Amino acid sequence: MDVSATAASSCLSVSGLGCVRGGRVLLRNLDLELGAGQLLMLRGHNGAGKSSLLRCLAGLLPWRAGSLQWGGKMLVPQGAAYQRQLAYMGHQAGMSDALTGLENLRFSLDLLAVPWDDVAVQAALQALSVKDAASRPFGRLSQGQRRRLGLARVLLCGRPLWLLDEPDNCLDAQGEHYLGQALARHLAAGGLAVVASHRSLALPASRVSVLDLSRAVAGAANNEQVAVC
Repeated sequence: MDVSATAASSCLSVSGLGCVRGGRVLLRNLDLELGAGQLLMLRGHNGAGKSSLLRCLAGLLPWRAGSLQWGGKMLVPQGAAYQRQLAYMGHQAGMSDALTGLENLRFSLDLLAVPWDDVAVQAALQALSVKDAASRPFGRLSQGQRRRLGLARVLLCGRPLWLLDEPDNCLDAQGEHYLGQALARHLAAGGLAVVASHRSLALPASRVSVLDLSRAVAGAANNEQVAVC
């Protein structure tokens, strides 16, 4: 999928999102508006709901309330039409320790119906400094190498909406630099991203908005509406 060809007319709109996990209200009446070329940075203390919000947006966690629109069309978060738009990177790699990094990438892209492009794969691995590591069993790789392979999967799937949960975790300075470059290129091509991170990314301020989920959780407790545009 060519991000620049599909994302320019895309936008994500969430209205009245409510999320309950483990009997605890994490989010209530949360509104989001994110347009092409924009990134929403999620902040907040541990347990504030950053991962849960990303999982809701990825269709992995049930919504108690709310609706979602993509490109002006009302879609179901778990539905194929919306799932084809997103690439999700969570805390866990979601890859088999028994397979090599390359085998994991091929399997993941096959599941996403993304054609295998050996030139693009090798270029991504080279840029992320995991070209050699990708030939080894995933279970033998360092946490930083695992994280870079997870990022390679996001880059290669060509989806317009990136949902990234602490993608800079376990990355060294070189890895963080490349992550910032990858996000900048994605946004410049009209892509969208929602990113949870405790660090600052070197991105133009005009493209980044911030949602402090510590405040959103407090608002949920007081039955307040939280809007991010």
